[in-house]
Amino acid sequence: MTDRAPKKTDLMTEAERDAYHAEKMKKKKEARNRILATKTEEKGLVIVHTGKGKGKSTAAFGMVFRALGHGFTVGVVQFVKGAWGTGERTVLERFPDLVTIKAMGEGFTWDVADRQRDIAAARAAWDAAKVMIADERYKLILLDELNIVLRYDYLPLDEVLAVLHTKPRDTHVIITGRNAKDELIELADLVTEMTEIKHPFRAGVKAQKGIEF
Repeated sequence: MTDRAPKKTDLMTEAERDAYHAEKMKKKKEARNRILATKTEEKGLVIVHTGKGKGKSTAAFGMVFRALGHGFTVGVVQFVKGAWGTGERTVLERFPDLVTIKAMGEGFTWDVADRQRDIAAARAAWDAAKVMIADERYKLILLDELNIVLRYDYLPLDEVLAVLHTKPRDTHVIITGRNAKDELIELADLVTEMTEIKHPFRAGVKAQKGIEF
């Protein structure tokens, strides 16, 4: 038993509720349209997916597939996962006219255990990324796990920020990986932090095809 006061709709007939709902949604739509009318700028975005939760690269590749659906030319540079076979890369390789993929990583730094080799791989991947970013034919570029190499200082952060700051106006750049640098977050237009609530790995479930890769 509660002391909740009856809501306005509790005292209505079904027909009255339907009419009330329709009027309420109409007002919401009008308010939404007024807001949308003020959003007139269109430009390429710097987008950052970070955080400890799963889904950073998955969401980024979702944007890649969306861009392909619009016929955009897309570039992908993988800074870490190049040594792995992934479902996304297998699909994207079917669109050679629209997608350029540079899978240049050799695995996570603990897999390689050679700092100079990691730095050299990061530099090679970044050099390829810079070429893509400067090429205005690319509408969207994914720099997968760039945040990881920045975290370990394998690339100069100032250089990365400068390139992103001066990128072609209409080019979208997506950057993924944990521990995004504060300076990168400040520069970005859109930042999403993935938060882990529950993960099967902690219950002994290994990484699986179609889910993790």
